[in-house]
Amino acid sequence: MADTPPPERRWRDDLHLAHTIADQVDPQTLAHFDHQDFAVETKPDLTPVTDADREAERLIRDYLGRARTRDSVLGEEYGTSGHSPRQWVIDPIDGTKNFVRGVPVWATLISLVEDGEVVVGLVSAPALGRRWWAVAGGGAWSGRSLSAARQLHVSSVAGMEDASLSYSSLSGWAERRRLRGMLSLMQSCWRTRAYGDFWSYMLLAEGAVDLAAEPELELYDMSALVPIVAEAGGTFTSLAGEPGPFGGDALATNTLLHEAALALLDHETD
Repeated sequence: MADTPPPERRWRDDLHLAHTIADQVDPQTLAHFDHQDFAVETKPDLTPVTDADREAERLIRDYLGRARTRDSVLGEEYGTSGHSPRQWVIDPIDGTKNFVRGVPVWATLISLVEDGEVVVGLVSAPALGRRWWAVAGGGAWSGRSLSAARQLHVSSVAGMEDASLSYSSLSGWAERRRLRGMLSLMQSCWRTRAYGDFWSYMLLAEGAVDLAAEPELELYDMSALVPIVAEAGGTFTSLAGEPGPFGGDALATNTLLHEAALALLDHETD
């Protein structure tokens, strides 16, 4: 019986595929962003969507349909297709509000979930000229290509009084009746900034911030972020402490601050 290959080799081809797809999608989304030549609609959940989002997701689905015929796909714009314990989870443009307003902080998120674990994650932000990726067991990396990358590590900050926290906005915390907990966390930290969306978590993986939290997220918002944070040495859970991207909200930290942050966020709401 053949030995099972190490994780980073087992999913190496899937990671290469994610990079290849991002290489195809990035020029398309960046062209729309640069020229602001897209139509904007409001979805039933009152979030914006552009024809650039839909075009990018169709391109990704078409590529996966040819390269991974047996795999399932879950995307923000077109839902779930297929039935397989291997599922690609995609957000064609994370940060659509930024995209629409000409703010360059947006990205395409591509991940692979296998048997309930996110094993590949890739975040590509072409307007920033940045890309991040990770495979379970293979470390977290950032660079312009697989051959030109640096390994990522979270910070070693151990005290909340020295910690930098990033978030998206306060409105969602109020809507979820968790504002008191979030304010407690903010007041305990040395510095708070609303970098927002995927950017908070990539800065965490790079060690530039120490905590990131959001009160309401979908699987496609989080899936690609999880292995990058974890392989950089961080911890990614729901606000209730459930590991991974399946709890509907998120707290990511450098691990050293995680339990303290969970306790602060658990303060009773009004």
